[in-house]
Amino acid sequence: MGMPGKKKMIWVLAVTLCVAAGAALFAGLRYYYDRKAPNFGAEYTLYVYPDTGAEAVLDSLTDRAEARRRGSLERCAADIGLEEGLKPGKYVVKPDYTAAYVVRMLVNGWQTPQNLTLSGTIRSKGRLAKTIGLQMMADSAEVAAALADSSFLAGYGFTPENVFALFLPDTYELYWTASVPDIFDRFKKEYDRFWTQERVALAAAQDLTPLEVSVMASIVSGETLQSREYPVIAGVYLNRLHSGMKLQADPTVCFCFDYTLDRVLKKHLTVDSPYNTYKYRGLPPAPINVPPKACIDAVLHPDEHGYLYFCASPEFDGTHRFAVTYREHLRNAREFQRALTARQKARQASGQ
Repeated sequence: MGMPGKKKMIWVLAVTLCVAAGAALFAGLRYYYDRKAPNFGAEYTLYVYPDTGAEAVLDSLTDRAEARRRGSLERCAADIGLEEGLKPGKYVVKPDYTAAYVVRMLVNGWQTPQNLTLSGTIRSKGRLAKTIGLQMMADSAEVAAALADSSFLAGYGFTPENVFALFLPDTYELYWTASVPDIFDRFKKEYDRFWTQERVALAAAQDLTPLEVSVMASIVSGETLQSREYPVIAGVYLNRLHSGMKLQADPTVCFCFDYTLDRVLKKHLTVDSPYNTYKYRGLPPAPINVPPKACIDAVLHPDEHGYLYFCASPEFDGTHRFAVTYREHLRNAREFQRALTARQKARQASGQ
């Protein structure tokens, strides 16, 4: 009579052990898939704004990062506290990341650095603010307000008029959530790093301050897109400046008209502005654009020559012809005008 009872106990124990083993196996597999196994099918850059909710983040990870197990994300989110701890930022999710790691990344604010790039022609504060705002969480309106704030800019040694000199086109690594002061701090750090004692000495050798070098560089930048011409054109304007000639730079006149001119005509040369280098001798008060570093270095290392004049090449290849004398310059200018007239006639004849 005792054996059946003993067998029953063994059977119950075996079933219990199987259930426990199954539960342990289930828990172990869940732990493995939640915290050890890769959970994503695609690399995805996730931007979390201050008003982004945890559910929206999970949806985005599911759809864009191709999460293999939504349940893993939800369990880790609940365990780690995603709803309460979600931090704004830029996060790059890679296929080999686990669900737990991604949730911890979002809660701890382990951001991926953002590249902030200034490049191309930047001739207005609006364009500068938009360029920064498009790449950072900071709104372009905030950046624009800072660019116009005298008190704020004074802390960096600049004014709303000359602030273009603070920004050196390049690619900089920041966190996407950087505040406007953080962004300006970074550019000031790069400005101070760029203006080494050697560069300051080279500026002084041209009888210029760093700010004046930036002003001259902005004119050079406005004259050509051909980087190989930067040192030649810089040499022309430095020759004019040191000889007491007016700079007579068309880009400064364009600046006076907010760059709305298709062509600079004789009537435009009389505009009364300290930026009109046809009317006033010397450098304008401040840069007329954000000059590239290469233009700044061209002013610091100009070609040494006797050129005082230049005009567009009749080859229409974006280059210029340079001259020492005004007579030679007029000859170059007439050749360009003849080529331009012929080109316009050819286009009219072809119906373009």
